Amino acid sequence: MLRKIIQIEEDKCDGCGNCVPECHEGALQIIDGKARLISDLFCDCLGACIGHCPTGALTIVEREAEPYNESKVMDYIVKGGVNVIAAHLKHLREHEEFEYLREALEYLKARGIETPQLADDVKETGAKCGCPGTQSINFENQNEKEETGTRSSQLRQWPIQLHLVSPHASYFQNSELLLAADCCAFAYADFHKDFMKSKSIAIACPKLDTNKQIYLEKLITMINESNLRSITVLIMQVPCCSGLLQLAVNAVNSSNKKIPINYYILGIQGEILNEDRVG
Repeated sequence: MLRKIIQIEEDKCDGCGNCVPECHEGALQIIDGKARLISDLFCDCLGACIGHCPTGALTIVEREAEPYNESKVMDYIVKGGVNVIAAHLKHLREHEEFEYLREALEYLKARGIETPQLADDVKETGAKCGCPGTQSINFENQNEKEETGTRSSQLRQWPIQLHLVSPHASYFQNSELLLAADCCAFAYADFHKDFMKSKSIAIACPKLDTNKQIYLEKLITMINESNLRSITVLIMQVPCCSGLLQLAVNAVNSSNKKIPINYYILGIQGEILNEDRVG
């Protein structure tokens, strides 16, 4: 099976930084004046960064997929120098990939490579920043009001997971699509009533799902061939969730027609924090 990954030609990179905010997974950083891929693990391969590179230094390459191997990643990371190593270790720590972090530290120790201060801090204190999307929060007794009665499901189709749906399915024809992050239905109490009614639906997780290039291709097909009328994107407030909105924007920009994108950002306790429109 082939996997796509971002490749950086350092000779072409002028360090402008335009690519960095377009990488919603935080896999790109400007270090020592050059764009660096600090996390092979979190690169979603959508290529949102490419269109913002004025020098053509970023490309997508395809290679045979292998199980993620931290030692092989470190072979690449150490070539960037101590600051790139530090950024990679910090990224693993912030996303709570502690097993990979341990492997990276062992790799450095075995090769006698001086570890950045961050690595020493991790070893000595075991401290962790934690990605906001993985922080543990207890909402116990948030709402003790007992609800009565039943509600009707607004689900019009099956399946709903974006990997499983056919972009040519009849329920997508001339429909308004709800593209929702997996967690939204659990956080927002009136998900069916307020968002699903009269819409086709596809759900996805921009952080955990693999091969998101397939997602992009399916959405483009839905727009071009199933004649979607609009897309409503529903995401959570955590940073990694914004990749789903970017996916929809990229799909519309790559399609043969321009349709509006309405998006809502939910707080982790179910409140609507923001709503807006693209296009």
